[in-house]
Amino acid sequence: MADNYHHGNLRQALIDSGIRIINENGEENLSLRKVAAECDVSHAAPYAHFKNKEELLEAMKKSVMDRFTGELESAVNKGRNAEESIILMGKAYISFFSENPDYFTFLFGKLSICAHLQMDQLHEEDYPPFLLLRKLYKTYLTENGIEQTDNEQEIGITKTWALVHGLASIACMKGIHSSMDWGDPDIRLLVPET
Repeated sequence: MADNYHHGNLRQALIDSGIRIINENGEENLSLRKVAAECDVSHAAPYAHFKNKEELLEAMKKSVMDRFTGELESAVNKGRNAEESIILMGKAYISFFSENPDYFTFLFGKLSICAHLQMDQLHEEDYPPFLLLRKLYKTYLTENGIEQTDNEQEIGITKTWALVHGLASIACMKGIHSSMDWGDPDIRLLVPET
């Protein structure tokens, strides 16, 4: 198996193995030695990429967040307007996690996500996908001439996020059998009510 990791693939393989170990056994059971064993490489191999467990953890967090955010931004950029972009973002959200269920468990079960749902202030440190949804939601309201109070916006954005997140959660569950195409789910209900 070690031959699979020449040409720079070992770093991502170590990250993905670390995520699986944390999801299955908890962060306290993560070590560079265990990650190396899961990747079938020498115990020294991970040290070419990470100084220690903490650096591996940071790389894991960054890798998942960057990949997820990149997928969402790519989907949003294909929309012709905010309504279409919200739908495409929701589809990408569900599709990404249905293809990477370990990432869902790691991101939402093991990390702290910060998101200020109140719409009266912008908090730059918020979870990047939430900031993207927030921007799209406000644009959708403007494009459609919809006036909502801050409280109504908070309820609307929470409902939109909850629907997508809930579907992603179901798509990631073991033992769920559905005729829904998780790679391209029908989620027109995402569009805020007018």
